[in-house]
Amino acid sequence: MSGAKGFDPRFMQELKAKNNLVEVASSYVSLDRKGMNHWACCPFHHERTPSFSINEADQFYHCFGCGVSGDVVKFVQEMESTDFMGAVRILAARAKMSVPETNFDTEQAQAMKKKRDTLAKILLDSAKFYLANLYSGDRRADPHLQYISRRGLAPTTVKKFGLGASLDFNSLPDYLAGKGYSRADLKDSGVLGEKNGRLYDAQGGRLIFPIINAMDEVVAFGGRLLEKADFAKYKNTEETLLFNKRNILYNINQLKKLKREQPITSVIMVEGYMDTISLYQAGFKNVVASMGTALTKEHARLLKRYSENIYFSYDGDFAGQKNTLRGLGILEEEHMTVKVVPLPEGQDPDDVVKQGADAYQACLDKAMPLIDYRIHFAERKYDLSEASDKRRFIEEALKIVRTEQSESVREELLKKLRERTGVTYQSLERDLNNLPATELPTGYEEEVKFSASAAHDHKNMKAARFVLAAKLFSEPYTKGFDLSTLEFSDEVHAAVARYILSCERSGERIRPSALFEFLDPELPELNKLLDLTSEIEGKIAEKFFTDSVKALEKEQVEKKVALLTEAYAAETDNERRKQIAKELSEAIRRGKTLK
Repeated sequence: MSGAKGFDPRFMQELKAKNNLVEVASSYVSLDRKGMNHWACCPFHHERTPSFSINEADQFYHCFGCGVSGDVVKFVQEMESTDFMGAVRILAARAKMSVPETNFDTEQAQAMKKKRDTLAKILLDSAKFYLANLYSGDRRADPHLQYISRRGLAPTTVKKFGLGASLDFNSLPDYLAGKGYSRADLKDSGVLGEKNGRLYDAQGGRLIFPIINAMDEVVAFGGRLLEKADFAKYKNTEETLLFNKRNILYNINQLKKLKREQPITSVIMVEGYMDTISLYQAGFKNVVASMGTALTKEHARLLKRYSENIYFSYDGDFAGQKNTLRGLGILEEEHMTVKVVPLPEGQDPDDVVKQGADAYQACLDKAMPLIDYRIHFAERKYDLSEASDKRRFIEEALKIVRTEQSESVREELLKKLRERTGVTYQSLERDLNNLPATELPTGYEEEVKFSASAAHDHKNMKAARFVLAAKLFSEPYTKGFDLSTLEFSDEVHAAVARYILSCERSGERIRPSALFEFLDPELPELNKLLDLTSEIEGKIAEKFFTDSVKALEKEQVEKKVALLTEAYAAETDNERRKQIAKELSEAIRRGKTLK
Protein backbone atom coordinates (compact mmCIF):
# COMPACT_ATOMS: atom_id res chain seq x y z
CA MET A 1 0.00 0.00 0.00
CA SER A 2 1.45 3.38 -0.98
CA GLY A 3 1.18 6.32 1.42
CA ALA A 4 -1.71 8.76 1.20
CA LYS A 5 -0.92 11.51 -1.31
CA GLY A 6 2.62 10.14 -1.59
CA PHE A 7 3.60 10.51 2.08
CA ASP A 8 5.64 7.79 3.71
CA PRO A 9 3.01 5.41 5.17
CA ARG A 10 4.83 5.48 8.51
CA PHE A 11 4.36 9.26 8.75
CA MET A 12 0.62 9.02 8.02
CA GLN A 13 0.20 6.19 10.54
CA GLU A 14 1.96 8.21 13.24
CA LEU A 15 -0.03 11.34 12.37
CA LYS A 16 -3.34 9.50 12.71
CA ALA A 17 -2.22 7.65 15.84
CA LYS A 18 -1.48 10.98 17.53
CA ASN A 19 -4.78 12.51 16.36
CA ASN A 20 -7.56 10.33 17.70
CA LEU A 21 -10.63 11.07 15.56
CA VAL A 22 -12.92 11.23 18.59
CA GLU A 23 -10.72 13.81 20.31
CA VAL A 24 -10.35 15.88 17.15
CA ALA A 25 -14.06 15.74 16.28
CA SER A 26 -15.12 16.63 19.84
CA SER A 27 -13.48 20.04 19.40
CA TYR A 28 -15.95 20.75 16.58
CA VAL A 29 -19.13 18.84 17.55
CA SER A 30 -20.74 17.51 20.71
CA LEU A 31 -20.33 13.71 20.85
CA ASP A 32 -22.40 11.19 22.77
CA ARG A 33 -21.08 7.67 23.32
CA LYS A 34 -23.55 4.85 22.68
CA GLY A 35 -22.19 1.34 22.72
CA MET A 36 -18.94 1.09 20.79
CA ASN A 37 -19.47 4.27 18.75
CA HIS A 38 -19.74 8.01 19.33
CA TRP A 39 -22.73 9.86 17.86
CA ALA A 40 -23.54 13.47 16.96
CA CYS A 41 -25.79 15.54 14.74
CA CYS A 42 -23.95 15.59 11.44
CA PRO A 43 -21.81 18.73 10.95
CA PHE A 44 -22.16 18.33 7.17
CA HIS A 45 -25.95 18.51 6.89
CA HIS A 46 -28.78 19.82 9.04
CA GLU A 47 -30.52 17.22 11.18
CA ARG A 48 -32.27 16.97 14.53
CA THR A 49 -31.66 13.30 15.27
CA PRO A 50 -27.97 12.25 15.45
CA SER A 51 -26.97 10.00 12.56
CA PHE A 52 -23.25 10.91 12.42
CA SER A 53 -21.24 8.02 13.87
CA ILE A 54 -17.56 7.72 14.75
CA ASN A 55 -16.04 4.27 14.98
CA GLU A 56 -13.19 4.93 17.42
CA ALA A 57 -11.68 1.45 17.10
CA ASP A 58 -11.30 1.77 13.34
CA GLN A 59 -10.87 5.57 13.31
CA PHE A 60 -13.40 6.61 10.68
CA TYR A 61 -16.72 8.45 10.60
CA HIS A 62 -19.87 7.79 8.62
CA CYS A 63 -23.16 9.65 8.50
CA PHE A 64 -26.17 7.41 7.97
CA GLY A 65 -28.18 10.48 6.99
CA CYS A 66 -26.21 12.15 4.19
CA GLY A 67 -23.77 9.28 3.52
CA VAL A 68 -20.45 11.11 4.03
CA SER A 69 -17.47 9.12 5.28
CA GLY A 70 -13.82 9.69 5.99
CA ASP A 71 -10.90 9.55 8.38
CA VAL A 72 -9.46 12.25 10.64
CA VAL A 73 -7.69 13.98 7.73
CA LYS A 74 -10.87 14.18 5.67
CA PHE A 75 -12.81 15.43 8.70
CA VAL A 76 -10.40 18.32 9.23
CA GLN A 77 -10.41 19.08 5.49
CA GLU A 78 -14.19 19.52 5.59
CA MET A 79 -14.40 21.41 8.89
CA GLU A 80 -11.56 23.79 8.06
CA SER A 81 -12.43 24.20 4.36
CA THR A 82 -8.89 23.27 3.37
CA ASP A 83 -7.18 20.77 1.11
CA PHE A 84 -5.40 17.55 2.03
CA MET A 85 -2.07 19.25 2.65
CA GLY A 86 -3.72 21.92 4.78
CA ALA A 87 -5.41 19.27 6.92
CA VAL A 88 -2.13 17.38 7.35
CA ARG A 89 -0.41 20.58 8.52
CA ILE A 90 -3.21 21.32 11.03
CA LEU A 91 -3.05 17.81 12.46
CA ALA A 92 0.76 17.80 12.50
CA ALA A 93 0.77 21.07 14.45
CA ARG A 94 -1.76 19.61 16.89
CA ALA A 95 0.46 16.56 17.43
CA LYS A 96 3.66 18.66 17.46
CA MET A 97 5.00 16.77 14.45
CA SER A 98 6.98 18.19 11.56
CA VAL A 99 5.63 17.59 8.06
CA PRO A 100 8.17 15.84 5.79
CA GLU A 101 7.79 18.26 2.90
CA THR A 102 10.59 16.62 0.93
CA ASN A 103 8.70 13.31 0.98
CA PHE A 104 5.48 14.79 -0.32
CA ASP A 105 4.22 12.86 -3.31
CA THR A 106 6.01 11.26 -6.18
CA GLU A 107 8.09 13.41 -8.50
CA GLN A 108 5.22 13.60 -10.99
CA ALA A 109 2.62 14.42 -8.34
CA GLN A 110 4.95 16.99 -6.78
CA ALA A 111 5.31 18.69 -10.16
CA MET A 112 1.53 18.66 -10.58
CA LYS A 113 1.04 20.23 -7.15
CA LYS A 114 3.59 22.92 -7.96
CA LYS A 115 1.79 23.61 -11.24
CA ARG A 116 -1.57 23.82 -9.49
CA ASP A 117 -0.22 26.20 -6.85
CA THR A 118 1.24 28.43 -9.55
CA LEU A 119 -2.03 28.56 -11.48
CA ALA A 120 -3.90 29.39 -8.27
CA LYS A 121 -1.52 32.32 -7.67
CA ILE A 122 -2.10 33.58 -11.22
CA LEU A 123 -5.86 33.45 -10.70
CA LEU A 124 -5.63 35.25 -7.37
CA ASP A 125 -3.33 37.96 -8.77
CA SER A 126 -5.71 38.40 -11.70
CA ALA A 127 -8.69 38.76 -9.36
CA LYS A 128 -6.85 41.45 -7.36
CA PHE A 129 -5.91 43.20 -10.61
CA TYR A 130 -9.52 43.27 -11.84
CA LEU A 131 -10.79 44.50 -8.48
CA ALA A 132 -8.20 47.30 -8.42
CA ASN A 133 -9.26 48.32 -11.95
CA LEU A 134 -12.86 48.77 -10.84
CA TYR A 135 -11.99 51.50 -8.34
CA SER A 136 -8.89 52.86 -10.09
CA GLY A 137 -10.52 56.08 -11.27
CA ASP A 138 -9.73 55.12 -14.87
CA ARG A 139 -12.55 56.40 -17.07
CA ARG A 140 -12.64 53.05 -18.85
CA ALA A 141 -14.06 51.58 -15.63
CA ASP A 142 -17.06 53.96 -15.72
CA PRO A 143 -19.28 51.57 -17.77
CA HIS A 144 -18.55 48.80 -15.27
CA LEU A 145 -19.47 50.99 -12.29
CA GLN A 146 -22.56 52.29 -14.09
CA TYR A 147 -23.73 48.75 -14.78
CA ILE A 148 -23.22 47.78 -11.13
CA SER A 149 -25.18 50.86 -10.07
CA ARG A 150 -28.03 50.11 -12.50
CA ARG A 151 -28.29 46.60 -11.12
CA GLY A 152 -28.61 48.06 -7.61
CA LEU A 153 -25.57 46.34 -6.12
CA ALA A 154 -24.23 47.80 -2.87
CA PRO A 155 -20.45 48.32 -2.43
CA THR A 156 -20.43 45.68 0.32
CA THR A 157 -21.99 43.17 -2.12
CA VAL A 158 -19.46 44.02 -4.82
CA LYS A 159 -16.66 43.43 -2.33
CA LYS A 160 -18.26 40.22 -1.00
CA PHE A 161 -18.27 38.69 -4.50
CA GLY A 162 -14.97 40.27 -5.58
CA LEU A 163 -16.38 41.85 -8.76
CA GLY A 164 -13.82 43.50 -10.99
CA ALA A 165 -13.21 45.17 -14.34
CA SER A 166 -11.19 44.24 -17.36
CA LEU A 167 -10.39 47.54 -19.10
CA ASP A 168 -8.68 46.20 -22.22
CA PHE A 169 -6.99 43.16 -23.73
CA ASN A 170 -3.35 44.00 -22.99
CA SER A 171 -2.84 45.36 -19.47
CA LEU A 172 -3.45 42.04 -17.65
CA PRO A 173 -0.88 40.09 -19.74
CA ASP A 174 1.68 42.84 -19.09
CA TYR A 175 0.88 42.88 -15.36
CA LEU A 176 1.17 39.10 -14.96
CA ALA A 177 4.34 38.90 -17.05
CA GLY A 178 5.83 41.49 -14.69
CA LYS A 179 5.10 39.11 -11.82
CA GLY A 180 7.51 36.62 -13.36
CA TYR A 181 5.04 33.94 -14.47
CA SER A 182 6.03 31.82 -17.44
CA ARG A 183 4.17 32.07 -20.72
CA ALA A 184 3.11 28.41 -20.45
CA ASP A 185 1.64 28.86 -16.97
CA LEU A 186 -0.22 32.01 -18.04
CA LYS A 187 -1.83 30.16 -20.94
CA ASP A 188 -2.63 27.11 -18.79
CA SER A 189 -4.36 29.27 -16.17
CA GLY A 190 -7.16 30.07 -18.61
CA VAL A 191 -6.87 33.76 -17.78
CA LEU A 192 -5.09 34.62 -21.02
CA GLY A 193 -5.65 33.58 -24.60
CA GLU A 194 -3.23 33.66 -27.52
CA LYS A 195 -3.67 35.11 -30.99
CA ASN A 196 -1.00 35.62 -33.64
CA GLY A 197 1.67 34.81 -31.06
CA ARG A 198 0.47 37.44 -28.58
CA LEU A 199 -1.18 36.82 -25.23
CA TYR A 200 -4.39 38.73 -24.48
CA ASP A 201 -6.91 39.02 -21.64
CA ALA A 202 -9.52 36.33 -22.36
CA GLN A 203 -12.14 38.48 -20.59
CA GLY A 204 -11.06 41.73 -22.24
CA GLY A 205 -13.43 44.65 -21.59
CA ARG A 206 -15.90 42.67 -19.50
CA LEU A 207 -17.28 42.97 -15.98
CA ILE A 208 -15.55 40.21 -14.02
CA PHE A 209 -17.12 37.64 -11.70
CA PRO A 210 -14.48 35.54 -9.88
CA ILE A 211 -15.50 31.87 -9.58
CA ILE A 212 -14.39 30.59 -6.17
CA ASN A 213 -14.39 26.97 -5.03
CA ALA A 214 -15.37 25.57 -1.62
CA MET A 215 -11.76 25.97 -0.46
CA ASP A 216 -11.94 29.74 -1.09
CA GLU A 217 -9.62 29.54 -4.10
CA VAL A 218 -10.26 31.60 -7.24
CA VAL A 219 -10.35 28.96 -9.97
CA ALA A 220 -11.86 30.79 -12.94
CA PHE A 221 -13.69 33.91 -14.07
CA GLY A 222 -17.00 34.74 -15.65
CA GLY A 223 -17.20 37.92 -17.71
CA ARG A 224 -20.13 40.02 -18.95
CA LEU A 225 -20.08 42.31 -21.95
CA LEU A 226 -21.29 45.81 -21.18
CA GLU A 227 -22.35 46.77 -24.69
CA LYS A 228 -24.02 44.98 -27.57
CA ALA A 229 -21.72 42.93 -29.76
CA ASP A 230 -21.65 39.78 -31.86
CA PHE A 231 -19.99 37.94 -28.98
CA ALA A 232 -21.70 35.99 -26.21
CA LYS A 233 -22.98 38.21 -23.40
CA TYR A 234 -21.46 35.95 -20.74
CA LYS A 235 -18.22 34.02 -21.05
CA ASN A 236 -16.53 31.61 -18.64
CA THR A 237 -12.87 30.71 -18.38
CA GLU A 238 -12.02 27.58 -20.36
CA GLU A 239 -11.59 24.42 -18.32
CA THR A 240 -8.17 24.08 -16.70
CA LEU A 241 -6.32 22.07 -14.09
CA LEU A 242 -8.18 24.19 -11.51
CA PHE A 243 -11.56 24.63 -13.18
CA ASN A 244 -14.00 21.92 -14.21
CA LYS A 245 -17.49 23.34 -14.61
CA ARG A 246 -19.01 19.92 -13.86
CA ASN A 247 -17.66 20.06 -10.31
CA ILE A 248 -18.31 23.60 -9.12
CA LEU A 249 -21.23 25.91 -8.43
CA TYR A 250 -21.04 29.68 -8.25
CA ASN A 251 -21.17 30.96 -4.64
CA ILE A 252 -20.43 27.52 -3.17
CA ASN A 253 -17.77 29.18 -1.00
CA GLN A 254 -20.32 31.47 0.66
CA LEU A 255 -22.75 28.57 1.09
CA LYS A 256 -20.07 26.61 2.92
CA LYS A 257 -19.44 29.55 5.27
CA LEU A 258 -23.18 29.87 5.87
CA LYS A 259 -23.35 26.22 6.86
CA ARG A 260 -20.66 26.81 9.46
CA GLU A 261 -22.79 29.61 10.95
CA GLN A 262 -26.25 28.01 10.91
CA PRO A 263 -28.23 24.99 9.74
CA ILE A 264 -29.15 25.10 6.04
CA THR A 265 -32.64 23.74 5.50
CA SER A 266 -32.67 24.28 1.73
CA VAL A 267 -30.60 25.58 -1.19
CA ILE A 268 -31.86 27.78 -4.02
CA MET A 269 -30.45 26.83 -7.42
CA VAL A 270 -30.35 29.55 -10.11
CA GLU A 271 -28.69 29.91 -13.50
CA GLY A 272 -26.52 33.00 -13.50
CA TYR A 273 -24.16 35.28 -11.63
CA MET A 274 -26.52 38.24 -11.27
CA ASP A 275 -29.39 36.02 -10.10
CA THR A 276 -27.10 34.73 -7.35
CA ILE A 277 -25.73 38.10 -6.30
CA SER A 278 -29.11 39.88 -6.30
CA LEU A 279 -30.76 37.14 -4.23
CA TYR A 280 -27.83 37.06 -1.81
CA GLN A 281 -28.00 40.81 -1.35
CA ALA A 282 -31.76 40.56 -0.70
CA GLY A 283 -31.12 38.11 2.15
CA PHE A 284 -31.40 34.77 0.34
CA LYS A 285 -27.89 33.65 1.19
CA ASN A 286 -28.52 29.95 0.55
CA VAL A 287 -28.20 30.44 -3.22
CA VAL A 288 -25.84 28.95 -5.82
CA ALA A 289 -25.73 29.00 -9.62
CA SER A 290 -24.91 26.50 -12.33
CA MET A 291 -23.43 29.35 -14.42
CA GLY A 292 -25.54 28.50 -17.44
CA THR A 293 -24.17 24.98 -17.77
CA ALA A 294 -26.23 21.81 -17.68
CA LEU A 295 -26.71 20.36 -14.21
CA THR A 296 -24.50 17.32 -13.59
CA LYS A 297 -24.42 14.47 -11.09
CA GLU A 298 -21.35 16.09 -9.58
CA HIS A 299 -23.38 19.26 -9.00
CA ALA A 300 -26.18 17.24 -7.39
CA ARG A 301 -23.79 15.47 -5.03
CA LEU A 302 -22.13 18.76 -4.15
CA LEU A 303 -25.53 20.28 -3.32
CA LYS A 304 -26.48 17.26 -1.23
CA ARG A 305 -23.62 17.98 1.15
CA TYR A 306 -25.41 21.17 2.19
CA SER A 307 -29.08 20.19 1.98
CA GLU A 308 -31.33 17.58 0.42
CA ASN A 309 -34.04 20.20 -0.15
CA ILE A 310 -33.53 22.11 -3.38
CA TYR A 311 -35.54 25.01 -4.79
CA PHE A 312 -34.96 25.13 -8.54
CA SER A 313 -35.35 28.73 -9.71
CA TYR A 314 -34.51 29.10 -13.39
CA ASP A 315 -35.89 31.75 -15.77
CA GLY A 316 -39.64 32.08 -16.20
CA ASP A 317 -39.61 31.75 -20.00
CA PHE A 318 -40.34 28.49 -21.77
CA ALA A 319 -36.67 27.88 -22.64
CA GLY A 320 -35.69 28.36 -19.02
CA GLN A 321 -38.33 25.88 -17.94
CA LYS A 322 -37.05 23.30 -20.44
CA ASN A 323 -33.60 23.63 -18.85
CA THR A 324 -35.26 23.16 -15.47
CA LEU A 325 -36.87 19.93 -16.62
CA ARG A 326 -33.55 18.51 -17.83
CA GLY A 327 -31.86 19.09 -14.48
CA LEU A 328 -34.64 17.82 -12.27
CA GLY A 329 -34.11 14.16 -13.12
CA ILE A 330 -30.49 14.35 -11.99
CA LEU A 331 -31.47 15.71 -8.58
CA GLU A 332 -34.22 13.11 -8.32
CA GLU A 333 -31.72 10.30 -8.96
CA GLU A 334 -29.75 11.51 -5.93
CA HIS A 335 -32.92 11.15 -3.79
CA MET A 336 -33.24 14.87 -3.15
CA THR A 337 -36.48 16.72 -2.41
CA VAL A 338 -36.99 19.11 -5.30
CA LYS A 339 -39.40 22.00 -5.65
CA VAL A 340 -39.61 24.27 -8.69
CA VAL A 341 -40.10 27.99 -8.17
CA PRO A 342 -42.62 29.45 -10.65
CA LEU A 343 -41.59 32.89 -11.93
CA PRO A 344 -43.60 35.39 -13.99
CA GLU A 345 -43.31 34.82 -17.74
CA GLY A 346 -40.12 36.30 -19.18
CA GLN A 347 -38.60 37.15 -15.78
CA ASP A 348 -35.60 35.71 -13.96
CA PRO A 349 -34.91 35.71 -10.20
CA ASP A 350 -32.95 38.98 -10.51
CA ASP A 351 -35.98 40.70 -12.12
CA VAL A 352 -38.33 39.47 -9.39
CA VAL A 353 -36.13 40.30 -6.40
CA LYS A 354 -35.72 43.88 -7.71
CA GLN A 355 -39.37 44.30 -6.69
CA GLY A 356 -38.33 43.41 -3.15
CA ALA A 357 -37.44 40.35 -1.10
CA ASP A 358 -41.14 39.77 -0.40
CA ALA A 359 -41.84 39.43 -4.14
CA TYR A 360 -39.31 36.62 -4.48
CA GLN A 361 -40.37 35.01 -1.21
CA ALA A 362 -43.91 34.88 -2.61
CA CYS A 363 -42.54 32.85 -5.55
CA LEU A 364 -40.70 30.52 -3.16
CA ASP A 365 -43.91 30.02 -1.21
CA LYS A 366 -45.60 28.85 -4.43
CA ALA A 367 -42.83 26.37 -5.27
CA MET A 368 -44.23 23.19 -6.79
CA PRO A 369 -43.23 19.59 -6.06
CA LEU A 370 -41.45 17.94 -8.94
CA ILE A 371 -44.38 15.98 -10.33
CA ASP A 372 -46.68 19.03 -10.19
CA TYR A 373 -44.13 21.00 -12.15
CA ARG A 374 -43.93 18.33 -14.83
CA ILE A 375 -47.69 18.57 -15.32
CA HIS A 376 -47.49 22.37 -15.27
CA PHE A 377 -44.77 22.26 -17.93
CA ALA A 378 -46.85 19.89 -20.08
CA GLU A 379 -49.88 22.19 -19.80
CA ARG A 380 -47.96 25.16 -21.17
CA LYS A 381 -47.53 23.36 -24.49
CA TYR A 382 -51.28 23.21 -25.12
CA ASP A 383 -54.24 25.52 -25.58
CA LEU A 384 -56.87 23.98 -23.29
CA SER A 385 -59.63 25.94 -25.00
CA GLU A 386 -59.06 23.71 -28.04
CA ALA A 387 -60.64 20.25 -27.67
CA SER A 388 -57.78 18.42 -29.46
CA ASP A 389 -55.12 20.19 -27.38
CA LYS A 390 -56.98 19.44 -24.18
CA ARG A 391 -57.13 15.73 -25.07
CA ARG A 392 -53.39 15.63 -25.79
CA PHE A 393 -52.64 17.41 -22.52
CA ILE A 394 -54.78 14.97 -20.53
CA GLU A 395 -53.03 12.03 -22.20
CA GLU A 396 -49.57 13.40 -21.38
CA ALA A 397 -50.53 14.47 -17.85
CA LEU A 398 -51.93 11.02 -17.02
CA LYS A 399 -48.66 9.39 -18.07
CA ILE A 400 -46.87 11.69 -15.62
CA VAL A 401 -49.37 10.95 -12.83
CA ARG A 402 -48.77 7.23 -13.32
CA THR A 403 -45.09 7.64 -12.35
CA GLU A 404 -46.16 8.66 -8.82
CA GLN A 405 -46.06 5.74 -6.38
CA SER A 406 -48.28 7.27 -3.68
CA GLU A 407 -52.00 6.63 -4.16
CA SER A 408 -52.92 9.72 -2.15
CA VAL A 409 -50.71 11.96 -4.31
CA ARG A 410 -52.21 10.40 -7.45
CA GLU A 411 -55.68 11.20 -6.15
CA GLU A 412 -54.69 14.80 -5.45
CA LEU A 413 -53.17 15.19 -8.94
CA LEU A 414 -56.26 13.77 -10.62
CA LYS A 415 -58.43 16.25 -8.72
CA LYS A 416 -56.25 19.09 -9.98
CA LEU A 417 -56.55 17.73 -13.52
CA ARG A 418 -60.32 17.65 -13.11
CA GLU A 419 -60.27 21.33 -12.11
CA ARG A 420 -58.04 22.31 -15.03
CA THR A 421 -59.88 20.34 -17.72
CA GLY A 422 -63.47 19.90 -16.54
CA VAL A 423 -63.25 16.14 -17.12
CA THR A 424 -64.78 14.06 -14.32
CA TYR A 425 -62.53 12.41 -11.74
CA GLN A 426 -63.99 8.99 -12.56
CA SER A 427 -63.14 9.35 -16.26
CA LEU A 428 -59.60 10.48 -15.52
CA GLU A 429 -59.08 7.60 -13.09
CA ARG A 430 -60.43 5.10 -15.60
CA ASP A 431 -58.14 6.43 -18.37
CA LEU A 432 -55.19 6.33 -15.96
CA ASN A 433 -55.81 2.67 -15.15
CA ASN A 434 -56.19 1.83 -18.84
CA LEU A 435 -52.84 3.31 -19.89
CA PRO A 436 -50.49 0.82 -21.63
CA ALA A 437 -48.12 -0.58 -19.03
CA THR A 438 -44.94 0.04 -21.02
CA GLU A 439 -45.62 3.58 -22.21
CA LEU A 440 -43.60 6.40 -20.70
CA PRO A 441 -44.68 10.06 -20.50
CA THR A 442 -43.37 12.59 -23.01
CA GLY A 443 -39.94 13.86 -21.96
CA TYR A 444 -39.22 10.67 -20.00
CA GLU A 445 -37.68 8.80 -22.92
CA GLU A 446 -34.26 8.85 -21.28
CA GLU A 447 -35.55 7.75 -17.86
CA VAL A 448 -35.05 3.99 -18.00
CA LYS A 449 -36.67 1.95 -15.26
CA PHE A 450 -35.18 -1.28 -13.89
CA SER A 451 -35.69 -4.19 -16.22
CA ALA A 452 -35.61 -7.72 -14.77
CA SER A 453 -31.91 -7.81 -15.69
CA ALA A 454 -31.23 -4.44 -14.03
CA ALA A 455 -33.05 -5.53 -10.88
CA HIS A 456 -30.90 -8.68 -10.83
CA ASP A 457 -27.74 -6.58 -11.15
CA HIS A 458 -28.96 -4.26 -8.38
CA LYS A 459 -29.56 -7.23 -6.06
CA ASN A 460 -26.06 -8.57 -6.69
CA MET A 461 -24.53 -5.15 -6.06
CA LYS A 462 -26.17 -5.22 -2.62
CA ALA A 463 -24.84 -8.75 -2.08
CA ALA A 464 -21.30 -7.65 -2.99
CA ARG A 465 -21.52 -4.69 -0.60
CA PHE A 466 -22.63 -6.93 2.25
CA VAL A 467 -19.89 -9.52 1.69
CA LEU A 468 -17.20 -6.84 1.55
CA ALA A 469 -18.54 -4.95 4.58
CA ALA A 470 -18.59 -8.15 6.66
CA LYS A 471 -15.02 -9.01 5.62
CA LEU A 472 -13.85 -5.41 6.11
CA PHE A 473 -15.02 -5.39 9.73
CA SER A 474 -13.77 -8.95 10.33
CA GLU A 475 -17.11 -10.39 11.41
CA PRO A 476 -16.48 -13.84 13.00
CA TYR A 477 -18.68 -15.67 10.50
CA THR A 478 -16.42 -14.55 7.61
CA LYS A 479 -13.37 -16.34 9.03
CA GLY A 480 -12.14 -18.95 6.62
CA PHE A 481 -13.95 -17.54 3.62
CA ASP A 482 -11.55 -16.90 0.74
CA LEU A 483 -12.54 -13.60 -0.88
CA SER A 484 -10.33 -14.34 -3.88
CA THR A 485 -12.92 -16.86 -5.09
CA LEU A 486 -15.19 -13.95 -6.01
CA GLU A 487 -14.81 -11.46 -8.84
CA PHE A 488 -16.00 -7.86 -8.45
CA SER A 489 -16.87 -5.85 -11.56
CA ASP A 490 -17.45 -2.59 -9.69
CA GLU A 491 -14.18 -0.62 -9.35
CA VAL A 492 -14.78 0.37 -5.73
CA HIS A 493 -15.68 -3.20 -4.76
CA ALA A 494 -12.59 -4.52 -6.53
CA ALA A 495 -10.35 -2.00 -4.73
CA VAL A 496 -11.80 -2.89 -1.31
CA ALA A 497 -11.39 -6.60 -2.06
CA ARG A 498 -7.75 -6.09 -3.08
CA TYR A 499 -7.05 -4.27 0.17
CA ILE A 500 -8.65 -7.00 2.30
CA LEU A 501 -6.77 -9.74 0.46
CA SER A 502 -3.44 -7.89 0.74
CA CYS A 503 -3.92 -7.62 4.52
CA GLU A 504 -4.81 -11.31 4.84
CA ARG A 505 -1.76 -12.35 2.83
CA SER A 506 0.62 -10.13 4.79
CA GLY A 507 -0.94 -10.83 8.17
CA GLU A 508 -1.71 -7.15 8.75
CA ARG A 509 -4.86 -6.06 10.59
CA ILE A 510 -7.65 -4.94 8.28
CA ARG A 511 -8.27 -1.25 9.02
CA PRO A 512 -11.46 0.18 7.40
CA SER A 513 -10.03 3.69 7.75
CA ALA A 514 -7.18 2.69 5.42
CA LEU A 515 -9.68 2.76 2.53
CA PHE A 516 -9.63 6.55 2.64
CA GLU A 517 -5.94 6.53 1.84
CA PHE A 518 -6.57 5.25 -1.69
CA LEU A 519 -10.30 5.80 -2.31
CA ASP A 520 -12.16 9.11 -2.47
CA PRO A 521 -14.39 9.28 0.66
CA GLU A 522 -17.12 10.89 -1.45
CA LEU A 523 -17.50 7.89 -3.77
CA PRO A 524 -21.21 6.96 -3.51
CA GLU A 525 -20.54 3.22 -3.72
CA LEU A 526 -18.02 3.38 -0.88
CA ASN A 527 -20.55 5.17 1.31
CA LYS A 528 -23.27 2.64 0.43
CA LEU A 529 -20.92 -0.12 1.53
CA LEU A 530 -20.20 1.64 4.84
CA ASP A 531 -23.93 2.20 5.38
CA LEU A 532 -24.10 -1.55 6.11
CA THR A 533 -21.87 -1.40 9.20
CA SER A 534 -24.91 -1.47 11.48
CA GLU A 535 -26.40 -4.51 9.72
CA ILE A 536 -23.55 -7.03 9.61
CA GLU A 537 -23.76 -8.47 13.13
CA GLY A 538 -25.74 -11.49 14.38
CA LYS A 539 -27.27 -14.73 13.10
CA ILE A 540 -29.51 -13.05 10.52
CA ALA A 541 -26.48 -11.25 9.07
CA GLU A 542 -24.55 -14.52 8.97
CA LYS A 543 -27.35 -16.13 6.96
CA PHE A 544 -27.48 -13.15 4.60
CA PHE A 545 -23.70 -13.36 4.14
CA THR A 546 -23.99 -17.02 3.09
CA ASP A 547 -26.84 -16.21 0.71
CA SER A 548 -24.92 -13.25 -0.72
CA VAL A 549 -21.82 -15.34 -1.39
CA LYS A 550 -23.97 -17.94 -3.12
CA ALA A 551 -25.69 -15.28 -5.24
CA LEU A 552 -22.35 -13.84 -6.36
CA GLU A 553 -20.93 -17.29 -7.12
CA LYS A 554 -24.05 -18.11 -9.13
CA GLU A 555 -23.69 -14.87 -11.09
CA GLN A 556 -20.07 -15.74 -11.91
CA VAL A 557 -21.04 -19.21 -13.09
CA GLU A 558 -23.83 -17.83 -15.27
CA LYS A 559 -21.43 -15.38 -16.90
CA LYS A 560 -18.90 -18.17 -17.45
CA VAL A 561 -21.55 -20.40 -19.04
CA ALA A 562 -22.59 -17.59 -21.38
CA LEU A 563 -18.99 -16.90 -22.43
CA LEU A 564 -18.16 -20.58 -22.94
CA THR A 565 -21.35 -21.13 -24.95
CA GLU A 566 -20.41 -18.23 -27.19
CA ALA A 567 -16.84 -19.48 -27.52
CA TYR A 568 -18.02 -23.02 -28.35
CA ALA A 569 -20.27 -21.71 -31.14
CA ALA A 570 -17.44 -19.65 -32.64
CA GLU A 571 -14.66 -22.28 -32.35
CA THR A 572 -13.79 -24.28 -35.49
CA ASP A 573 -10.96 -26.46 -34.11
CA ASN A 574 -12.40 -29.81 -32.91
CA GLU A 575 -9.87 -30.37 -30.12
CA ARG A 576 -10.45 -26.89 -28.77
CA ARG A 577 -14.24 -27.40 -29.01
CA LYS A 578 -13.91 -30.55 -26.88
CA GLN A 579 -11.96 -28.64 -24.24
CA ILE A 580 -14.52 -25.83 -24.20
CA ALA A 581 -17.36 -28.39 -24.00
CA LYS A 582 -15.70 -29.98 -20.95
CA GLU A 583 -15.31 -26.60 -19.22
CA LEU A 584 -18.89 -25.73 -20.13
CA SER A 585 -20.19 -29.00 -18.66
CA GLU A 586 -18.30 -28.36 -15.41
CA ALA A 587 -19.66 -24.81 -15.20
CA ILE A 588 -23.25 -25.99 -15.77
CA ARG A 589 -22.82 -28.68 -13.10
CA ARG A 590 -21.43 -26.08 -10.69
CA GLY A 591 -24.39 -23.83 -11.43
CA LYS A 592 -26.86 -26.59 -10.57
CA THR A 593 -25.24 -27.13 -7.17
CA LEU A 594 -25.74 -23.43 -6.37
CA LYS A 595 -29.46 -23.47 -7.10
